[in-house]
Amino acid sequence: MHDLKNELRNLCVNYVQNRIDTAVWAIKAAQQAANDETKSSAGDKYETGRAMMQQETARNQAQLNEANKLMVALNHITSNTSSKTVLPGSLVITNNGKFYIAISAGALIFNGETFLAVSPGSPIGLKLNGQKIGDEFNLNGKFYRIENIL
Repeated sequence: MHDLKNELRNLCVNYVQNRIDTAVWAIKAAQQAANDETKSSAGDKYETGRAMMQQETARNQAQLNEANKLMVALNHITSNTSSKTVLPGSLVITNNGKFYIAISAGALIFNGETFLAVSPGSPIGLKLNGQKIGDEFNLNGKFYRIENIL
């Protein structure tokens, strides 16, 4: 099962790396557009275009910062430990889905199975935290029973 958790962690790392790459590319594209605007424009049109490029760069920089925080969170998760209670890095099998407690990366598909990567601070992550096999809870009108913790 450690291999499965390693694969899920790797899928999360790929998810975050794609976000980082996209943000870096968008920042470079906005900066290049601002540089091109500087060469070809004058007056109010130049100032408006430059301000828009600065806003776009700031927005993408915020996305890059958020992605970097996710990568730091992933680096603190070890997938080779097992516990009788749910904690970050756990793979939790419930009657209502399989949850990998790491970061909010959504559905991860591995070997034809779907696992939901959720943050420990998300509503489902908070409900699962500290739970044991056999524990039950309700969230948003759904009943969950923990069948296994890997």
